Amino acid sequence: VMNVITIEDYKSTYWPKLDSAIDQLLTQSPGDYIPISYEQIYSCVYKCVCQQHSEQMYSDLIKKITNHLERVSKELQASPPELYIERFNVALGQYMGALQSIVPLFIYMNKFYIETKLNRDLKDDLIKLFTEHVAEKHIYNLMPLLLEAQSTPFQITPSTMANIVKGLYTLRPEWVQMAPALFSKFIPNILPPAVESELQEYAAQDQKLQRELIQNGFTRGDQSRKRAGEELTYNGSSACASSRGYR
Repeated sequence: VMNVITIEDYKSTYWPKLDSAIDQLLTQSPGDYIPISYEQIYSCVYKCVCQQHSEQMYSDLIKKITNHLERVSKELQASPPELYIERFNVALGQYMGALQSIVPLFIYMNKFYIETKLNRDLKDDLIKLFTEHVAEKHIYNLMPLLLEAQSTPFQITPSTMANIVKGLYTLRPEWVQMAPALFSKFIPNILPPAVESELQEYAAQDQKLQRELIQNGFTRGDQSRKRAGEELTYNGSSACASSRGYR
């Protein structure tokens, strides 16, 4: 028989454990060892769901991650142009990597609250948070820099360019319209067969965005520094135990 978990128990004991684990997962670097017990966190979430604390837990999780992403966005805003692309790539990769652990840990909350009561999915909700709090705020600065980098050999690694373009397409496919020629290099079959007039239009769009870049005060930074880009890995992991409904 499971002990009763009051809202006070949840706030003083259970959520702090989850809060700490989420912190570590959101801020880890690729390859870091995270000293948390996944089994303990998984069990903690399960107990809170069974004791009807799903709504509070979901609210706390969204608030926690939103605050984190707002800090990430502010740090990006303070980045000089020559580091902007690389830092956006790191932020995107770090967040998507964190979701591979966070989503499975909250699988019971997703199954018995988000999917059932809200008719949504946790992973979709958390990706949407990154779109709203980071990508949307930076797309108009990022895109001209990507176009400039594309036209300057060795400015950033091909893997960094591929990661960002594919990531942006995942977050919001309609962003293709901002730079169709750029997206078409990394996303297959997104453009209809081009005619010469359309190619000229794409080139004009690229030039327009580069003019906006200059108008916004961006200048070419020190392009001599070596950049290291790492491929994002989107290995959707699932840690799903057999689930039973409950009342």
